[in-house]
Amino acid sequence: MERKIGTVSRGVRCPIIREGDDIGKIVVDSVIEASEAEGFALRDRDVVAVTESVVARAQGNYASVEAIATDVKAKLGGETVGVIFPILSRNRFAICLRGIAMGAKKIVLMLNYPSDEVGNALVSLDLLDEAGINPYSDVLSEAKYRELFGENRHPFTGVDYVKYYGDLIRSCGAEAEIVLANDPRVILRYTENVLNCDIHSRERTKRILRAAGAKRVVGLDEILNAPINGSGYNSKYGLLGSNKSTEDKVKLFPNECFDLVEDMQKQFLERTGKNIEVMVYGDGAFKDPVGKIWELADPIVSPAYTKGLEGTPNELKLKYLADNDYADLKGEELKKAIEAAIREKDGNLVGSMASQGTTPRRLTDLIGSLCDLTSGSGDKGTPIVLVQGYFDNLTD
Repeated sequence: MERKIGTVSRGVRCPIIREGDDIGKIVVDSVIEASEAEGFALRDRDVVAVTESVVARAQGNYASVEAIATDVKAKLGGETVGVIFPILSRNRFAICLRGIAMGAKKIVLMLNYPSDEVGNALVSLDLLDEAGINPYSDVLSEAKYRELFGENRHPFTGVDYVKYYGDLIRSCGAEAEIVLANDPRVILRYTENVLNCDIHSRERTKRILRAAGAKRVVGLDEILNAPINGSGYNSKYGLLGSNKSTEDKVKLFPNECFDLVEDMQKQFLERTGKNIEVMVYGDGAFKDPVGKIWELADPIVSPAYTKGLEGTPNELKLKYLADNDYADLKGEELKKAIEAAIREKDGNLVGSMASQGTTPRRLTDLIGSLCDLTSGSGDKGTPIVLVQGYFDNLTD
């Protein structure tokens, strides 16, 4: 019988993961048990994805705010530190800011506007236009920002982040000064010691600051990129991708875990006879059309994946074929013609008109985004996602 279902994404429940747990065995056990309980078969090229949160938890990759403070003080001098371009997040950055403030006497906090890097707004573009403010060149003090725009609360969280971050810095015993600007060189008017906290533009920011004569430039990816007094760390991303664990502790992005995904793939093959792809995923890469927030606050969607997930899709656009190459066909004849085109398609369709409109993104970004939407970040209890049929096409 012809298959009638294409891609299926299933959230898989598993035990609550604790530090030291054998995460690989738990994932493999949970997926196999789910297939037996729900009555579906595992197939070659299925994808099993595990959220980075439980991987890091199993690794015990945590650090205290005291460890952050120690590293910040050692790398930036402990006096006046410019902290620029952080995202506006209680979960993602506030706990890091607590440690940063504990490692300095004064923090000059420079915020992007009208929104942060991932789309959290401090003020709307319409209000900027009304006030005659050019965000590319104009620098706003906190007082000027308040004079022009008053209080602006986040539409989802209800938090006034200018006030929240300022109060947080002062609660840690440091002096706080807040400015709004988008040119990183502006911070050098206040201090030569800069901690840039942007995620995806961080290398450009560092380059600009160093060329402008900054004394010390350290990225958030360079804080806790090595253990501090036995703390957790991430050698590649530092504090990027971290989340609040408690009021005094962060969970870091998982450390090197390619060995983990390859081991899980091996376990699946031994126990099921199927070649299953495995990946670790974090935030998906998509934008909310209402709140204008781009989800990707992690430095990368997938920090580890098996080799079969490398590359980008190589797909034909069915509606293009139907409307152009086979516009004179219909019904079963049309279906057979399109199936033949799929079977005979070139191994690399880049630049082909027949592939226009297909998504030119990496497989790990596409599948990781699907998994992030499937598992969510709340109480679903499904940190494992099984994706089936992703690599199928109309001929399968």
